[in-house]
Amino acid sequence: MKNLTQLLAPLLRRMPSPVPRRQERLRGQHARVDGIKYLMPVNSDDSPVLMAAFPINKRAAAAILPGREMRPFSLGGKGLLVVTVVNYKSTDIGKYIEYSLAIAITHGSRPAPPILPLIFQKTFKLGQFVVDLPVSTEVSVKGGKGIWGMPKHQANLDFVVTDTTVSAQYEQDGVLGCYIEIERPAPLGLPLKLAASNYCAFRGMLWKSDIYFEATGDIALGGQAKARLILGDAPGVAPLKKLRVESKPLFTAWLPEAHGVLDDHYEAWFLTAPTEAEAGAIRGGDMMDSVVALGQGQEWLAPPDRSRVPGPGAVPLSSPGDATPGGAR
Repeated sequence: MKNLTQLLAPLLRRMPSPVPRRQERLRGQHARVDGIKYLMPVNSDDSPVLMAAFPINKRAAAAILPGREMRPFSLGGKGLLVVTVVNYKSTDIGKYIEYSLAIAITHGSRPAPPILPLIFQKTFKLGQFVVDLPVSTEVSVKGGKGIWGMPKHQANLDFVVTDTTVSAQYEQDGVLGCYIEIERPAPLGLPLKLAASNYCAFRGMLWKSDIYFEATGDIALGGQAKARLILGDAPGVAPLKKLRVESKPLFTAWLPEAHGVLDDHYEAWFLTAPTEAEAGAIRGGDMMDSVVALGQGQEWLAPPDRSRVPGPGAVPLSSPGDATPGGAR
Protein backbone atom coordinates (compact mmCIF):
# COMPACT_ATOMS: atom_id res chain seq x y z
CA MET A 1 0.00 0.00 0.00
CA LYS A 2 2.88 2.36 0.81
CA ASN A 3 4.42 1.91 -2.65
CA LEU A 4 1.03 2.48 -4.28
CA THR A 5 0.61 5.64 -2.22
CA GLN A 6 3.97 6.94 -3.42
CA LEU A 7 2.81 6.44 -7.00
CA LEU A 8 -0.66 7.93 -6.50
CA ALA A 9 0.18 10.95 -4.36
CA PRO A 10 1.79 13.08 -7.12
CA LEU A 11 -1.15 12.36 -9.45
CA LEU A 12 -3.72 13.17 -6.80
CA ARG A 13 -2.02 16.48 -6.01
CA ARG A 14 -2.35 17.51 -9.66
CA MET A 15 -6.08 16.85 -9.76
CA PRO A 16 -8.15 20.02 -10.06
CA SER A 17 -10.30 21.16 -7.17
CA PRO A 18 -13.82 19.66 -7.34
CA VAL A 19 -15.34 22.99 -6.22
CA PRO A 20 -17.33 24.50 -9.13
CA ARG A 21 -16.16 27.84 -10.51
CA ARG A 22 -19.47 29.40 -9.54
CA GLN A 23 -18.68 28.86 -5.88
CA GLU A 24 -15.36 30.65 -6.33
CA ARG A 25 -17.10 33.56 -8.08
CA LEU A 26 -19.43 33.84 -5.10
CA ARG A 27 -16.56 34.01 -2.60
CA GLY A 28 -17.04 36.93 -0.22
CA GLN A 29 -20.71 37.47 -1.10
CA HIS A 30 -23.27 37.50 1.71
CA ALA A 31 -26.61 35.67 1.88
CA ARG A 32 -29.47 35.39 4.36
CA VAL A 33 -31.61 32.32 3.71
CA ASP A 34 -34.56 31.57 6.00
CA GLY A 35 -32.98 34.04 8.42
CA ILE A 36 -29.61 32.24 8.53
CA LYS A 37 -26.57 34.34 7.63
CA TYR A 38 -24.00 32.88 5.24
CA LEU A 39 -20.71 34.23 3.93
CA MET A 40 -20.24 32.51 0.59
CA PRO A 41 -19.31 29.86 -0.20
CA VAL A 42 -21.03 27.70 2.42
CA ASN A 43 -17.82 26.16 3.67
CA SER A 44 -16.17 24.46 6.64
CA ASP A 45 -12.58 24.30 7.79
CA ASP A 46 -10.56 22.13 10.15
CA SER A 47 -13.21 19.38 10.12
CA PRO A 48 -12.09 15.84 11.04
CA VAL A 49 -13.97 13.08 9.18
CA LEU A 50 -14.30 9.34 9.75
CA MET A 51 -15.79 7.06 7.11
CA ALA A 52 -16.57 3.39 6.75
CA ALA A 53 -18.51 1.37 4.17
CA PHE A 54 -20.12 -2.00 4.86
CA PRO A 55 -21.60 -4.52 2.39
CA ILE A 56 -25.38 -4.90 2.62
CA ASN A 57 -28.09 -6.96 0.94
CA LYS A 58 -28.89 -5.20 -2.33
CA ARG A 59 -32.54 -6.28 -2.51
CA ALA A 60 -33.17 -5.16 1.05
CA ALA A 61 -31.60 -1.81 0.22
CA ALA A 62 -33.77 -1.40 -2.88
CA ALA A 63 -36.87 -2.03 -0.78
CA ILE A 64 -36.29 1.01 1.42
CA LEU A 65 -35.35 3.47 -1.35
CA PRO A 66 -38.34 5.77 -2.03
CA GLY A 67 -39.64 6.47 -5.54
CA ARG A 68 -38.65 4.78 -8.79
CA GLU A 69 -35.37 6.38 -9.87
CA MET A 70 -32.81 5.29 -7.26
CA ARG A 71 -31.10 1.93 -7.24
CA PRO A 72 -28.47 0.50 -4.90
CA PHE A 73 -24.92 0.79 -6.20
CA SER A 74 -23.66 -2.73 -6.81
CA LEU A 75 -20.20 -4.01 -5.91
CA GLY A 76 -19.59 -7.74 -5.95
CA GLY A 77 -23.33 -8.35 -5.90
CA LYS A 78 -23.72 -6.33 -2.70
CA GLY A 79 -24.93 -2.86 -1.87
CA LEU A 80 -23.08 -0.48 0.46
CA LEU A 81 -23.98 1.22 3.71
CA VAL A 82 -21.81 4.33 4.03
CA VAL A 83 -21.22 5.80 7.49
CA THR A 84 -19.70 9.29 7.53
CA VAL A 85 -19.26 11.38 10.66
CA VAL A 86 -17.94 14.94 10.36
CA ASN A 87 -16.86 17.03 13.33
CA TYR A 88 -17.49 20.51 11.91
CA LYS A 89 -15.28 22.86 13.93
CA SER A 90 -15.64 26.05 11.89
CA THR A 91 -18.78 26.99 9.91
CA ASP A 92 -21.10 29.97 9.47
CA ILE A 93 -23.55 28.32 11.88
CA GLY A 94 -21.02 27.31 14.53
CA LYS A 95 -19.60 23.98 15.60
CA TYR A 96 -21.56 20.74 15.26
CA ILE A 97 -21.25 17.03 14.52
CA GLU A 98 -23.06 15.51 11.54
CA TYR A 99 -23.66 11.73 11.57
CA SER A 100 -24.63 10.39 8.15
CA LEU A 101 -26.05 6.88 7.61
CA ALA A 102 -26.60 6.37 3.87
CA ILE A 103 -27.00 3.81 1.10
CA ALA A 104 -24.78 4.16 -1.99
CA ILE A 105 -27.03 4.60 -5.04
CA THR A 106 -27.22 5.57 -8.68
CA HIS A 107 -29.98 7.90 -9.89
CA GLY A 108 -31.69 7.48 -13.23
CA SER A 109 -34.37 5.69 -15.19
CA ARG A 110 -32.22 2.60 -15.83
CA PRO A 111 -30.08 0.36 -13.62
CA ALA A 112 -26.34 1.10 -13.75
CA PRO A 113 -23.76 -1.63 -14.38
CA PRO A 114 -21.49 -2.73 -11.52
CA ILE A 115 -18.17 -0.93 -10.89
CA LEU A 116 -18.47 1.60 -13.75
CA PRO A 117 -20.24 4.26 -11.63
CA LEU A 118 -17.05 4.52 -9.58
CA ILE A 119 -15.19 5.63 -12.71
CA PHE A 120 -17.96 7.62 -14.43
CA GLN A 121 -19.67 9.15 -11.41
CA LYS A 122 -21.42 11.97 -13.26
CA THR A 123 -22.63 9.72 -16.08
CA PHE A 124 -24.31 7.27 -13.73
CA LYS A 125 -25.17 9.90 -11.09
CA LEU A 126 -23.45 8.04 -8.29
CA GLY A 127 -24.35 9.29 -4.86
CA GLN A 128 -25.83 8.24 -1.55
CA PHE A 129 -29.37 8.22 -0.24
CA VAL A 130 -29.25 9.55 3.31
CA VAL A 131 -31.50 7.47 5.55
CA ASP A 132 -30.68 9.18 8.86
CA LEU A 133 -28.75 12.37 9.62
CA PRO A 134 -28.58 13.40 13.28
CA VAL A 135 -26.71 16.63 14.09
CA SER A 136 -25.71 18.47 17.25
CA THR A 137 -27.57 21.78 16.92
CA GLU A 138 -30.98 23.22 16.13
CA VAL A 139 -29.64 25.69 13.56
CA SER A 140 -28.01 22.83 11.61
CA VAL A 141 -31.42 21.13 11.43
CA LYS A 142 -33.10 24.38 10.34
CA GLY A 143 -30.59 24.99 7.53
CA GLY A 144 -29.88 21.44 6.41
CA LYS A 145 -33.50 20.31 6.28
CA GLY A 146 -35.26 23.58 5.47
CA ILE A 147 -32.86 24.65 2.68
CA TRP A 148 -31.31 21.45 1.30
CA GLY A 149 -33.99 18.89 2.23
CA MET A 150 -31.68 16.77 4.39
CA PRO A 151 -33.28 14.49 7.04
CA LYS A 152 -31.53 16.27 9.91
CA HIS A 153 -32.69 16.11 13.52
CA GLN A 154 -30.99 17.06 16.76
CA ALA A 155 -29.51 14.21 18.79
CA ASN A 156 -26.87 13.37 21.38
CA LEU A 157 -23.59 12.94 19.50
CA ASP A 158 -19.88 12.63 20.19
CA PHE A 159 -16.63 12.24 18.23
CA VAL A 160 -13.66 10.67 20.01
CA VAL A 161 -10.12 10.41 18.61
CA THR A 162 -7.38 8.33 20.22
CA ASP A 163 -3.94 7.25 19.04
CA THR A 164 -5.38 4.02 17.62
CA THR A 165 -9.10 4.57 16.94
CA VAL A 166 -11.72 7.12 15.90
CA SER A 167 -15.28 6.59 17.10
CA ALA A 168 -18.64 8.36 17.19
CA GLN A 169 -21.87 7.60 19.02
CA TYR A 170 -25.45 8.73 18.34
CA GLU A 171 -28.33 8.56 20.78
CA GLN A 172 -31.92 9.81 20.61
CA ASP A 173 -33.93 10.35 23.81
CA GLY A 174 -31.71 7.97 25.76
CA VAL A 175 -31.85 5.22 23.12
CA LEU A 176 -28.75 4.12 21.19
CA GLY A 177 -28.94 4.99 17.51
CA CYS A 178 -25.51 4.01 16.19
CA TYR A 179 -21.95 3.45 17.29
CA ILE A 180 -19.12 3.41 14.76
CA GLU A 181 -15.48 2.80 15.59
CA ILE A 182 -12.63 2.47 13.11
CA GLU A 183 -9.09 1.39 13.72
CA ARG A 184 -7.01 4.25 12.41
CA PRO A 185 -5.50 3.24 9.05
CA ALA A 186 -1.75 3.28 8.59
CA PRO A 187 -0.57 6.87 7.94
CA LEU A 188 -0.59 7.44 4.19
CA GLY A 189 -1.15 11.18 3.84
CA LEU A 190 -3.06 10.78 0.59
CA PRO A 191 -4.12 14.13 -0.92
CA LEU A 192 -7.85 13.76 -1.55
CA LYS A 193 -10.23 15.94 -3.56
CA LEU A 194 -13.73 14.50 -3.34
CA ALA A 195 -17.17 15.40 -4.64
CA ALA A 196 -20.26 13.67 -3.27
CA SER A 197 -23.96 13.89 -4.08
CA ASN A 198 -26.51 13.46 -1.31
CA TYR A 199 -30.07 12.38 -2.15
CA CYS A 200 -32.67 12.95 0.58
CA ALA A 201 -36.43 12.60 0.99
CA PHE A 202 -38.33 15.67 2.25
CA ARG A 203 -41.91 16.85 1.69
CA GLY A 204 -42.61 13.92 -0.64
CA MET A 205 -39.76 14.93 -2.94
CA LEU A 206 -36.24 13.69 -3.66
CA TRP A 207 -33.63 16.40 -3.04
CA LYS A 208 -30.08 16.33 -4.43
CA SER A 209 -27.25 18.43 -3.02
CA ASP A 210 -23.51 18.34 -3.61
CA ILE A 211 -20.60 18.72 -1.24
CA TYR A 212 -16.88 18.99 -2.01
CA PHE A 213 -14.04 18.00 0.31
CA GLU A 214 -10.30 18.55 0.12
CA ALA A 215 -8.11 16.83 2.68
CA THR A 216 -5.07 14.73 3.37
CA GLY A 217 -6.17 11.38 4.70
CA ASP A 218 -5.46 7.77 5.55
CA ILE A 219 -7.41 4.92 3.94
CA ALA A 220 -7.57 1.18 4.60
CA LEU A 221 -9.06 -1.29 2.08
CA GLY A 222 -10.29 -4.86 2.34
CA GLY A 223 -8.54 -6.91 4.99
CA GLN A 224 -6.62 -3.88 6.23
CA ALA A 225 -9.84 -2.06 7.15
CA LYS A 226 -11.11 -2.70 10.68
CA ALA A 227 -14.28 -1.25 12.13
CA ARG A 228 -17.09 -1.97 14.56
CA LEU A 229 -20.65 -0.91 13.75
CA ILE A 230 -23.58 -1.24 16.14
CA LEU A 231 -27.10 -0.20 15.18
CA GLY A 232 -29.40 0.46 18.12
CA ASP A 233 -33.13 0.96 18.51
CA ALA A 234 -33.55 4.70 17.84
CA PRO A 235 -36.36 5.26 15.28
CA GLY A 236 -34.09 6.78 12.63
CA VAL A 237 -32.00 3.64 12.20
CA ALA A 238 -34.91 1.17 12.08
CA PRO A 239 -34.82 0.86 8.24
CA LEU A 240 -31.09 0.07 8.34
CA LYS A 241 -31.61 -2.98 10.52
CA LYS A 242 -33.32 -4.67 7.56
CA LEU A 243 -30.21 -4.39 5.35
CA ARG A 244 -28.28 -7.43 6.66
CA VAL A 245 -25.23 -5.28 7.29
CA GLU A 246 -22.03 -7.31 7.17
CA SER A 247 -19.59 -6.73 10.00
CA LYS A 248 -16.41 -6.47 7.93
CA PRO A 249 -15.99 -3.08 6.23
CA LEU A 250 -15.04 -2.68 2.61
CA PHE A 251 -12.98 0.40 3.47
CA THR A 252 -12.32 2.87 6.26
CA ALA A 253 -10.97 6.40 6.06
CA TRP A 254 -9.67 8.98 8.51
CA LEU A 255 -9.33 12.60 7.40
CA PRO A 256 -7.83 14.56 10.32
CA GLU A 257 -8.45 18.01 8.82
CA ALA A 258 -10.87 18.33 5.89
CA HIS A 259 -12.04 21.50 4.17
CA GLY A 260 -15.52 21.39 2.62
CA VAL A 261 -17.89 23.42 0.46
CA LEU A 262 -21.64 22.73 0.34
CA ASP A 263 -23.02 23.89 -3.01
CA ASP A 264 -25.87 26.40 -2.71
CA HIS A 265 -27.39 24.89 -5.88
CA TYR A 266 -29.69 21.91 -5.35
CA GLU A 267 -32.37 20.01 -7.25
CA ALA A 268 -35.64 18.33 -6.30
CA TRP A 269 -38.04 15.93 -8.00
CA PHE A 270 -41.44 14.54 -7.02
CA LEU A 271 -41.37 11.00 -5.67
CA THR A 272 -43.79 9.04 -7.85
CA ALA A 273 -45.51 5.65 -7.95
CA PRO A 274 -47.81 3.86 -10.45
CA THR A 275 -50.95 4.32 -8.33
CA GLU A 276 -52.37 6.89 -5.93
CA ALA A 277 -52.32 4.34 -3.11
CA GLU A 278 -48.67 3.48 -3.71
CA ALA A 279 -47.75 7.17 -3.86
CA GLY A 280 -49.41 7.65 -0.49
CA ALA A 281 -47.28 4.85 0.96
CA ILE A 282 -43.92 6.32 -0.17
CA ARG A 283 -41.60 7.23 2.68
CA GLY A 284 -41.21 10.81 1.56
CA GLY A 285 -39.60 12.27 4.66
CA ASP A 286 -40.85 14.94 7.02
CA MET A 287 -43.17 17.74 5.93
CA MET A 288 -42.65 21.50 6.04
CA ASP A 289 -44.16 21.81 9.51
CA SER A 290 -41.08 20.03 10.91
CA VAL A 291 -38.92 23.11 10.26
CA VAL A 292 -41.15 26.19 10.38
CA ALA A 293 -40.86 26.69 14.15
CA LEU A 294 -37.13 25.99 14.42
CA GLY A 295 -34.76 28.64 15.74
CA GLN A 296 -31.03 29.12 15.36
CA GLY A 297 -29.78 27.61 18.60
CA GLN A 298 -26.18 26.38 18.64
CA GLU A 299 -26.39 24.55 21.97
CA TRP A 300 -25.54 20.85 22.00
CA LEU A 301 -27.47 18.20 23.85
CA ALA A 302 -25.63 16.20 26.52
CA PRO A 303 -23.05 13.70 25.19
CA PRO A 304 -24.31 10.15 24.61
CA ASP A 305 -23.83 7.52 27.29
CA ARG A 306 -21.04 5.23 26.14
CA SER A 307 -21.95 2.63 28.75
CA ARG A 308 -24.82 1.66 26.42
CA VAL A 309 -22.32 0.34 23.85
CA PRO A 310 -21.24 -3.30 24.21
CA GLY A 311 -17.49 -3.57 24.71
CA PRO A 312 -15.09 -4.88 22.06
CA GLY A 313 -15.24 -8.30 23.66
CA ALA A 314 -18.97 -8.48 22.93
CA VAL A 315 -18.76 -7.19 19.36
CA PRO A 316 -15.12 -7.50 18.20
CA LEU A 317 -13.64 -5.31 15.50
CA SER A 318 -14.40 -6.81 12.07
CA SER A 319 -15.63 -10.08 13.51
CA PRO A 320 -17.93 -12.38 11.54
CA GLY A 321 -21.55 -12.53 12.57
CA ASP A 322 -24.16 -9.99 13.56
CA ALA A 323 -23.02 -6.35 13.75
CA THR A 324 -26.39 -5.14 15.05
CA PRO A 325 -27.84 -6.26 18.38
CA GLY A 326 -30.91 -8.28 17.49
CA GLY A 327 -30.48 -7.30 13.85
CA ALA A 328 -29.93 -9.10 10.54
CA ARG A 329 -27.11 -11.53 10.04
